[in-house]
Amino acid sequence: FVGGPPCQPFSIAANQRFAKWGDNFKRVGFSHERNGNLLFDYVRLIVEFRPKVFLIENVPGLRDIDDGEQLSEAVQILEDAGYSVHDPLVLDAADFGVPQHRQRLFVVGARTNSVFRKPAANLHRVGCASVLNELPQDGISNHETRLHSAGSIRRYRELSYGARDQLGRVDRLDPTRPSKTVIAGGLNGGGRSHLHPEIPRTLSVRECARLQTFPDDYVFVGPTARQFTQVGNAVPPVLAARMAESILKSFY
Repeated sequence: FVGGPPCQPFSIAANQRFAKWGDNFKRVGFSHERNGNLLFDYVRLIVEFRPKVFLIENVPGLRDIDDGEQLSEAVQILEDAGYSVHDPLVLDAADFGVPQHRQRLFVVGARTNSVFRKPAANLHRVGCASVLNELPQDGISNHETRLHSAGSIRRYRELSYGARDQLGRVDRLDPTRPSKTVIAGGLNGGGRSHLHPEIPRTLSVRECARLQTFPDDYVFVGPTARQFTQVGNAVPPVLAARMAESILKSFY
């Protein structure tokens, strides 16, 4: 079984704009009325159907939100059901061939005596320019770009690599380094895409998808804001593949 209970109640990125005491702060963890306890629903399915191996994916905040108390409770339920559970593993996608810094937490367990061997990190990280440059302007889906005012374009042109435009709260990417995390945004708006490293504009959905390592023939549908949400909510396919390879080698 592979599953990722919704991560917004545990996400730092989703709440970094708000004060913890404010009405807009949503990093409420397991107390979230709709999504906060879906982890235990997933655990219940694992216990009921007893797959040989399971994987739980989430943001690192799942481990940190309450000092790990409820994650530990979930692990204990799985161990009582006969699973050997590997210690929670936090990986940065940039260490595994993804041109983007993106931390994700993985919990792997199995009903075997084998030990899970985590994927080996790459020696060299991939700069974001490798997937953002030379992108065809025609004949590719999800590549509509946003129109900016002349003032915004002027500010973006003068911004240094890796620096933030304080007015627009967007970052110009450094072409030689993995990008900053692609985020999903909330229910009322799409994600804030970063600034292209060489062109004074924000990224398109397709460019964000490339940072996530989606192939160009993978089409996102719905309003543009929802397309950004779909991209930003996803686990990078390349990182998912690396985890799948490690599970295959460890248990099968």
